[in-house]
Amino acid sequence: MEKVFIYDTTLRDGSQAEGVNFSLEDKLRIIQKLDEFGIDYIECGWPGANPKDTVLFERLKKHKPSHARVVAFGSTRRPGKKVEEDPQVENLIRSGAKTITIFGKSWDFHVEHALNTTLEENLAMVYETVAFLKRHAEEVVFDAEHFFDGYKANPDYAIEVLRSALQGGADWVVLCDTNGGCLPHQVYEITKKVKEVFPEANIGIHAHNDSDTGVANSLMAVLAGARQVHGTINGIGERTGNANLCSIIPNLQLKMGFRAVREESLRKLMELSHFISEISNMPLPKNMPFVGESAFAHKAGVHASAVMKHASTYEHIDPSLIGNRRKITVSDLSGKSNILYKLREMGLQVDERSPEIVKLVEKIKELEKEGYHFEAAEASFELLCKRHFGLVKDYFNLDAYRVLIAKRSTDNLPVSEATVRLYVEDVKQHTAALGNGPVSALDRALRKALEEFYPNLKNVQLIDYKVRIVNESEGTKAKVRVLIESTDGERKWGTVGVSENIIEASWIALTDSLIYKLHKDQEEGII
Repeated sequence: MEKVFIYDTTLRDGSQAEGVNFSLEDKLRIIQKLDEFGIDYIECGWPGANPKDTVLFERLKKHKPSHARVVAFGSTRRPGKKVEEDPQVENLIRSGAKTITIFGKSWDFHVEHALNTTLEENLAMVYETVAFLKRHAEEVVFDAEHFFDGYKANPDYAIEVLRSALQGGADWVVLCDTNGGCLPHQVYEITKKVKEVFPEANIGIHAHNDSDTGVANSLMAVLAGARQVHGTINGIGERTGNANLCSIIPNLQLKMGFRAVREESLRKLMELSHFISEISNMPLPKNMPFVGESAFAHKAGVHASAVMKHASTYEHIDPSLIGNRRKITVSDLSGKSNILYKLREMGLQVDERSPEIVKLVEKIKELEKEGYHFEAAEASFELLCKRHFGLVKDYFNLDAYRVLIAKRSTDNLPVSEATVRLYVEDVKQHTAALGNGPVSALDRALRKALEEFYPNLKNVQLIDYKVRIVNESEGTKAKVRVLIESTDGERKWGTVGVSENIIEASWIALTDSLIYKLHKDQEEGII
């Protein structure tokens, strides 16, 4: 199988989506997940453009992905400026990234009216910047911005821009449909002509989805000779988004005969998709192809009857190949294979005919109805499964908790105080603590009660806290889902809680976080 390299720009292009704001810890966790999945290139941001991205690249110098190449993004030098004197080019080198991507104008209209420079100067900017960066980085990728629009307006000049990049030493030239206005047949024809002009060049495609053809355009470019595909997980991005890698990857690998990721990684595609959905706080449409919850759903009737006899009657692929599952509303066994797969990942060998498996599936389905999502809360899911089989110790038992929030006229901010009463190994603990919010106060009071017995909890830090309304139509009676991310300095994990009361939802997620730490340490013989 011929290799197509997957280039993820979720952390840069994806973060430009309205409503998305990744924290530094979010970005590090996403990079880890993308790397584990087998993404080839991870575009991590524009060093120097903002403090967050600058710090991120500093962190990545010490904690490099095991598979993916870290990519720093920037632009060609400014018009009339020497490349070695351009601060943003210098920041790209300082980032330490072995792969650097720069974009440059390939549409003459943009050169003259956006850059306000000459066509000749633009060619020099491309050549000089690529050549300069090539002396400092292992690999340089050139994004030809607005390439398809530029080619349609002035094909000779658009080709000359690519030639300048290649003569400068670019390892890849990427054709960008920046405005997302091209259609698949146009992308195919233009990409094929580029490949005819530069038969030895490595060609890539970077498509936006403004015409709802981002995925199709990317696949057509591959058919025409492109071997690097840019996109984002779930297609998030500015305006209508980028080409969706969650559709591109399975189409390339399962239908077109190309190798995009490892086969075992492909089975985790849905997990990756929902993980990014939770971290970005962007709800995933149920009907999203491949990874949506309803992508392989069948109602009772002709479809359900047929698919139970022969899955291919109404399913274009086996959903388990990408980590999804068939959903038939009349069946109480839907999702059983998925759960067995996850249990084996946890090291639990359970007879698939065991009635306990059916009970576990039903329990998970009931929790999902209540609003639980476990994709970005892998620790809560593991605890749920292991508790079902009696494999999690009761490290403590709650007697009661209370949270008080008070603000006097002289206070700038409210004061939060939490009181916790619980039993640890039959010893009653009664503690209280203040916090900068109710969850912070609960966290401190709980730790105060437990650290005497479990000193290893001192290493645990709460690093992220997210709240999402589950059923918006219920107004103030709506349930909330709380997602908490924690770390002990070596690993990170997510936990989730759902309740009509935000404090209770937070308590569930918070206690799961500490119990997960204790359970994993016990498995490793630390406690």
